[in-house]
This record gives sequence, C-alpha cells and structure tokens, in this order.
Amino acid sequence: EMEDIVQVGMIGLIKAIDRFEISREVEFTSFAVPYIVGEIKRFFRDTTWAVHVPRRLQEARVELAKATEELSSRLGRKPTTKELAELMNLPEQEVIDARVASNGYTSASLDAAVSSSEDGESVLADFIGAEDMGMELVEDLHSLAPLLEELDDRDRQIIHMRFVEELTQAQIGERLGISQMHVSRLLNRLLGRLRQGLLSVH
Repeated sequence: EMEDIVQVGMIGLIKAIDRFEISREVEFTSFAVPYIVGEIKRFFRDTTWAVHVPRRLQEARVELAKATEELSSRLGRKPTTKELAELMNLPEQEVIDARVASNGYTSASLDAAVSSSEDGESVLADFIGAEDMGMELVEDLHSLAPLLEELDDRDRQIIHMRFVEELTQAQIGERLGISQMHVSRLLNRLLGRLRQGLLSVH
C-alpha cells in the first residue's frame, strides 16, 4: 500500500534528521535521500519475499537475474552455472544457493489449480509425493544381505526361524534343543552384530 511506503519513507527521513550535521556543508536533500530510499528498499526486501531468506541471498538473486539476462542475450541460450559464477565473480555454490533462494520470492497455495481435465481440476497438492518408507526398507535389506552371509549356518537358521517363520523364542529353543534364555542371548548377540554392521555401512 502507498500509505505504508510513505510511512517507511518517513522513518528514513527521521533517521536522516537525527544524523544530519550542518557543519558538513552538505545539502539536506542530498543527505536524506539515501536514508529514505534505503528504508523503502529494506521494507520491500523484508515484506515481499514469501519465505524469509538471508539478505546476502536476496541481493544475490537480483544480481543473478541481471547476469542471466545479460548472458542469455549475449550467448543466445540459457547460461550455465559456471558462466554465471564467472560473470558474477562468485563461487558456483553461491550461484546455486541464489537460484534456490529465488524460489522463496513467491509461493503458491497447495490448493492452487494447475490443470483441468474431464476428470476434474488438479491442484498442486495432487503432485507432491509422499515419503515411501518401503524405499528405506529395501536399502536396509540390501545392506543386510552380505552381513547375513557372514553368519554361520546355525545363526542364519535362528534369524530365519525368528523373523521369517516368526517362531517364538520358546519354539526356537524346542527345535534346537536349547533353553529359551539361551535363544534370547543368541538373538541379542546376533542382532547387535547385524545392527553394528548396518551402522558401519551407513
């Protein structure tokens, strides 16, 4: 709102009045304008971003837009990260960070319509994936396979009976001719070994 901008400009004017010294022999308007413009720029910087990002990246986004436009017109194609980094005199990672940060300038509602068809209207939320816990399980099983191979036959048999056949410790003890307490100790030792092996893999 224009009223907000005027109020912010007034803050800049008040700061300029507080810091102005007649002894410097500088015109007040020349001294005050940078303060007023600075406050207005700060206001836009702090209120126009949908997501708060560090000031360094906010400024880098502006430079990135200028550099992208300049290189695009000069090269006739979209510039690479390396080319942008060279022109902006920044590390490539800074350019990547600025690109990521620029995504925070505007945001869209998850209920925003992105397409419509005979089946109805699709919203952004329909295209956001959910975490697949099965993927982590596959990775763990893949890492676990070589560790199981290192076990001797009896240890593998105990693991199989407990977790594949889903037998109780008492039932495993009956099959092997040992006590339930002994089965419990063996399982704890085996699982501890496998857990340690998985942690070292990850």
